[in-house]
This record gives sequence, C-alpha cells and structure tokens, in this order.
Amino acid sequence: MTRRGKQRVVTDRLGIHAEAGEWCTIGKIPQPPADVLQAAGNPPLRPARMRPLGMVGAALGAPFIPIITFFEFLAKIEEAVMRSLDAKDEKERLRAKRDDEKRRRDAIVAQQDLDNVFDGNWHGNAGQFLLRWYSHSTHHERMLLATQEGIVLAAPPKRVSVGREKHMQIVARLPASEATLVDPFSGEFESRILLIRFRDGSWLRVDTEELRSDLHMYVLRQPLPDS
Repeated sequence: MTRRGKQRVVTDRLGIHAEAGEWCTIGKIPQPPADVLQAAGNPPLRPARMRPLGMVGAALGAPFIPIITFFEFLAKIEEAVMRSLDAKDEKERLRAKRDDEKRRRDAIVAQQDLDNVFDGNWHGNAGQFLLRWYSHSTHHERMLLATQEGIVLAAPPKRVSVGREKHMQIVARLPASEATLVDPFSGEFESRILLIRFRDGSWLRVDTEELRSDLHMYVLRQPLPDS
C-alpha cells in the first residue's frame, strides 16, 4: 500500500478527512519554572520508556539494520562517483551553492530561535500546550494532520514499539482560529522543521519524519496570511 493509501486508512479510522499528514516528534522539553509546572498539575515532560517487550521487538529488528546500512552505503558511493564525474567548475559551483544555502539557513535558525522546541514563553499558548504534550499521550511520536478545520494530533495513548497506526487515536485538536502550520523557511530549503504557530504569536517546533514532507508541501500551497 502506498504512503497516501495508508494515510487514508488511518484518517478513515479516525473519522476525519485530512489534507495532509506526517509522523513527527518534538525536541526535549526544557524544565519549566516550579510555579508553572505546579500550576499545570506537574505533567510528564518526557515520553514513556520503551517497555521490555518493545525492546525485544527492537532487538528482533536489529538484524535488518546492517542491510539498511549497506544500501545506504551503496547510495553514498553512487553519489560520490557521480560527484567525481562532474567537471571541476561544476563541483566548485555546487559547493559554493551548498555553503551559501547553509549560511542563509543557519541565519534563519538563529534569527527565529529554531534550535529551541518552542518560543520560550511558558504562559503563551504554545508553552501551555507543550506542558500537556505527554499528558495527551506518552508515545514519543505524533501523527500531525492538517484538516480544513485546523490541526489534529493523533498517537497511541501509551508508548508502543510497533503498530503505532493500529493503536492510534486523536489526542488533541487545534482549530484553525487558534493555530496554523508554518514552514519557517518558506520552502526555500529542504527541511524537517515545521512550526505550529498559535494566534498569540507563540510557536512550537515539530520535526517531520520525512524530509520536505506532504505537510510541508501542503503549507506551501496555502495563501499567505496577508493575501
């Protein structure tokens, strides 16, 4: 079954229609001030540990890792051979282009504080939502779905090692009036980063499983806020 086909099966089971969706994770949640944590009811700030059975499942999958690594190694060799066939001037041009893109990307990351998991304001909408992230589900991943009504987050209620789609249920909804998805690079660079930007201007960073995922392409198709 194709990736889109799997997504349709998932959304049908959840009872929603999604324009795009992708598995994503967040970075490590920083320790909030004691009064903020207490006011939120001392919620968990980390995902649950993998159960022993899950570790067994991971161990059973370990023999496949060398095979995957081998194919990745072959791909890198092929890429290196193709690069060696390029003319010297072309290699210099590509290197200069990559260096320039990296400088501009790093500048955007620094300007917008994208190395952080959120904007830093625990009293903002993003900070308050982040405090409840693992109260919704102790699983370390979320399926983030963009719908006409807003953003839907789905996950297994508890951490699982396999069968995440099978155990998945809706754990949070964010209406379009409260939050939107934003590509901080506006499609200029391939990236896994997306922002959930709340109406008060606060934001939460998520990293998609796929580089320039369907969610990225969906965000880029949306009209600009001022249009």
